[in-house]
Amino acid sequence: MKRAAQLGCATVAIMLSAACCQAQQSAMNPAGPQAGKIEWLFWVIFWIAFVVYVLVIIAFTRASTRNRVREERPVPVLENPPGERGAAIAVHSALAITVITLFSILVMSIITGEKVEGITSKNPVTIQVTGHQWWWEVTYPNLQADQTVITANEVHVPVGKPVVVLTNSADVIHSFWPPNIHGKHDLLPGYQNAFWMQVDQPGIYRGQCAEFCGYQHAHMGFAIVAESADDFSKWLEQQRKAAETPHDPETSRGEQVFLGHACVMCHTIRGTTAGSRMGPDLTHLASRHMIAAETLPNTRGALAGWIVDPQSIKPGSQMAPNPLDPDELNALLAFLQSLQ
Repeated sequence: MKRAAQLGCATVAIMLSAACCQAQQSAMNPAGPQAGKIEWLFWVIFWIAFVVYVLVIIAFTRASTRNRVREERPVPVLENPPGERGAAIAVHSALAITVITLFSILVMSIITGEKVEGITSKNPVTIQVTGHQWWWEVTYPNLQADQTVITANEVHVPVGKPVVVLTNSADVIHSFWPPNIHGKHDLLPGYQNAFWMQVDQPGIYRGQCAEFCGYQHAHMGFAIVAESADDFSKWLEQQRKAAETPHDPETSRGEQVFLGHACVMCHTIRGTTAGSRMGPDLTHLASRHMIAAETLPNTRGALAGWIVDPQSIKPGSQMAPNPLDPDELNALLAFLQSLQ
């Protein structure tokens, strides 16, 4: 029993240390009001469960030490009406406390859910998020079609301002989950849902698809980039521009490589003849922190590996291999890295 108690204390210590970690992708490190309310509810339930666990361990320990039998023969059964009445009162009291506790948790969960969904604004930033196998299409709609911004796997938001997120799926059920910001929201094919979120602390917060959606579900990440209102406006204005015309021979050749190979069949680069919507829009690829849905850093080496042999990185993805010779690959990399 002593070993069991030690094991229980070690388990609780591990749970506490895991819950207290301030990881980049963690519901225990809230960066917005909704995630803060979810964290509060977690700790309430955690400490209730912790107290119940301790009380159960104490009760078992006490019972095992008080009622230890040393005789070889069984102890005769004796009637003890006062003891039986005491036991009945204890059982009924424990049952009543359990029901009241569970009901209280239910009420707190409902109230927290209403508070989480309670953010509104008359002039919010509107973002459309569409899930694909296995990447995220992020659109900032505008009444003027040429002012609409389409990017991939990065959601830029202004700090301290409510944002309404419209969600949809292009293929199967996905789940949009930025644990530092909000709870999970399912993306259903053929249905458009919406939820509000707000980020109060600047930074880059990783999110993940939380609904199994196929072979590369684990590599379907995204980033929420929270920045000041001025920085957000500058970013949005830059994203509205078409790609700049190459100004040197290497990037010019890289553009021709892009337009002359399979890349043009799947991707869009505004300002060129590439206009396919099968894969992510690459107009401002070089401005992103990561590629392949948060799988690789956006560096020259990682980008080269992803272009040449994506199936070795994300088997089953829609990205086809591109066996280019070294000169063509270097020119293509120079062109893609110029797309700021």
